[in-house]
Order: sequence, then C-alpha cells, then structure tokens
Amino acid sequence: MLSFSKVRADHTTQISLAPPPFPRRRRPQQYTMLRLHKYVLTQLLPSSSLSTISLPLGRLISAAAPAVSPNPSFAVEEYLVATCGLTPAQAAKASPKISHLKSPAKPDAVLSFLAGHGLSTADVAALVAKDPKFLCAKVEKTLAPNVAELTGLGLSRAEIARLVSLAGESFRRTSVASRLSYFLSLFGSYDDLLRVVQKSPNLLGCDLDRVLKPNVAFLLECGLGVCDIAKLCIHSRWLLATNLERLRAMVACAQGIGVPCGSRMFRQALHAVAFLSQEKLTAKVELLKKTFMWSDAEVAIAISKAPTLLTRDKESLQRRSEFLISEVGLEPAYIAYRPAMLTYSLEGRIRPRYYVVKFLKENGLLKRDPSYFTVFKESGKAFNKMFIHPHKEAAQDLEKDYDAACKGEVPTNFRFT
Repeated sequence: MLSFSKVRADHTTQISLAPPPFPRRRRPQQYTMLRLHKYVLTQLLPSSSLSTISLPLGRLISAAAPAVSPNPSFAVEEYLVATCGLTPAQAAKASPKISHLKSPAKPDAVLSFLAGHGLSTADVAALVAKDPKFLCAKVEKTLAPNVAELTGLGLSRAEIARLVSLAGESFRRTSVASRLSYFLSLFGSYDDLLRVVQKSPNLLGCDLDRVLKPNVAFLLECGLGVCDIAKLCIHSRWLLATNLERLRAMVACAQGIGVPCGSRMFRQALHAVAFLSQEKLTAKVELLKKTFMWSDAEVAIAISKAPTLLTRDKESLQRRSEFLISEVGLEPAYIAYRPAMLTYSLEGRIRPRYYVVKFLKENGLLKRDPSYFTVFKESGKAFNKMFIHPHKEAAQDLEKDYDAACKGEVPTNFRFT
C-alpha cells in the first residue's frame, strides 16, 4: 500500500495520505492516479489551502490540466498541403487562420461541396490560399443556399464555380444573389461583372440598399455612365464600397483640380483623387511643378487635361522630364498643354519614336519637322504608315531597328553622336 507524508517546517502535524479501501465505482488504476494527483497538489498548495478547497478533486485536476485536442493527429498545415493543394509556404501562412480546427470533418465537407460544383483542384487551392476560412464555411446554411439562388438566376454551373473562386469570403459569409442580380443589371453582362468582381470581390459583401445603390445613383447623377462606373470599380476597387459622404468629397476634390462633373476626364479625375488626402494632393501638385518647371497656371492646365498624372511616381515623372525637356528639347509650356504624352510608355513608345524621327531628319528624309505630340500620340499602325512605310527603300532597316528599339535595344543606326 502506497503512503506519502510531508513534514512542514512550521507544523508538527504529519499529513497521511494513505488511501481508504477502493470504492466500487472506481477501478484501482484510476484511484492510484487520483492519489498521485492529490499528492502533487499537496506539494504545490499551502497546507492552509487544503482544508478550504471546496471543488471536487476531479474538477480541480481537470481545470488545472491542459486541454487535449479531440483529434491530436489532425495537423492543419499538412492537411492544407496534402488535401487542398497548397504549397508549404502557402500552408504555413494560411494555417494560423484555421488553427482552431480539431478535425478534418468540416473542411472535408466544404471541399466535397466545391468539387461537386465544378471547382478544379487548382481553383480550390487558389481559393483556400486566398481565404483559408472558406474551409470553415457552413455548407448547408450558406454555401448550398447561395448556389441554389444563383442557379435560380440562370447562372450555369461553370459560371457559379468561377464566381465562387473569385468571391471567396463574400460567398461564404452572406447571400450574394441579390447583389449579383443588381450588378448584372448595372454592368450588362456576366463577363463584365466577373472582371469587376475579380478586382473587387468584397463588393458582393456590401450592403445593397445602404451603400451600393446610393453610391451608384450619385455617380450617375455626376454624369458617369455604367461603363465608367464599371471601370472605376476595376481601378479604384473600394470606390463603390465607401460611404456616400466620402464619395461626395472625392467628387468635390475632382472638381477642385479643374475637372467638372460630366466632362470627358471626370472618371479619370475621380480615379486619381480617390482616397488621396489634401496633403498628398498638394504634394503631388508641387512635385509636378518642380519636375516640369511649370507655373501654377500650367500645372492646373496639365492636371485638368490628364488627371492621372497625380498617380505617377516621382521617378517616372523625372525620367520623362529629363528626356522630353533635356534630350528632345520640348518647352515646359508645350508639355503642359499636351500632358497626354506623359502618360505614354517612355521606353516602349516615346523614346523609339523619337529615334525614328531623328534618324529621318538627320538623313534628310523628312520634308518638314513633325509635331512631337503627333509623333507620340498616334497609334502604332498610324505611326508606321506615317514614318516607317514611306521610307522602306531609302532606309531598309528602319522598321527592324524601330521594332528592336521598342523592345529596349538601341540599334547602331539610332546611336547618335
């Protein structure tokens, strides 16, 4: 028979833990473990506490013991790799978001549902990597009703599968049919809607009556068409999801840079100033003035004609300034009244075309100097017709050299001294 005792320095009383006869309801092995746990407690707790413990010993021991997973063999990270098709790096990033899962039962049900509705292995892997909590979705309460409602709208199985893979979180959290129906009527086609959802999947989770409809109605009042709104959703993905007062402030800011509602540049202006604070806007204007040596009037003209200049970074603007002003020799005022040229690719368009014109001029193949704005703004087909094809006999390598320059090379004929 086991017996444990402890003599405390400030007590003379000996505490005996010799067990009474085993109760019938417990097996000897169980009772032995309880005695051991009780002994451990006597070592950890003051003797004065032993007499005041009111909790049953079993409850006290279970409260102190660490929680044990119902299925300690379930490893989330391994499941994501082996079953969902994620890479080890993706699984390591995703696993903390679903670490509460103790068994594969729920994710298995979700994966079975997705496979049954046409999502490929690659689609599932992409969806789970983007939104790991999709594996915790309620199949019967959310996913299945959403699919049923979308089928009722006339969407095919393939269309629904594509929407699920794009919408992700919105699809698992709420009913999307009413929003989808509204967007279909707004954008006109399912393909156009998918392009918007691909860039702004959270739109399907926005409140239809309190957020989306008021914002769309306001933008329509400002003179934007449905196509303009769809493009705004792609480039300024949170625009429709913001509150109406913030949207009104954006419109006022666009008007403040000289672009009135209903004008041709209004959509671009709204995109340029979306979520741009007054301080950042002021800094952008000052950067443009300094970079291109513009006056206040000239920078105002340039921005009103090409609002997207406000979205260009400092390095991009500086390279264009150095080339157009220092190398080509254009006046700052000329550029201010024709700012569209600053939105073209420097390496793929502006520089190669300038080299062609300079080559033609130096070889006496141009009767008069062309407008550089015309040179830069024309389509590729029109530029070839105006400056390449008429000189095929006199400059047989011109077209080949131009194509090479468009790819970033500098042909021998374009290396001017």
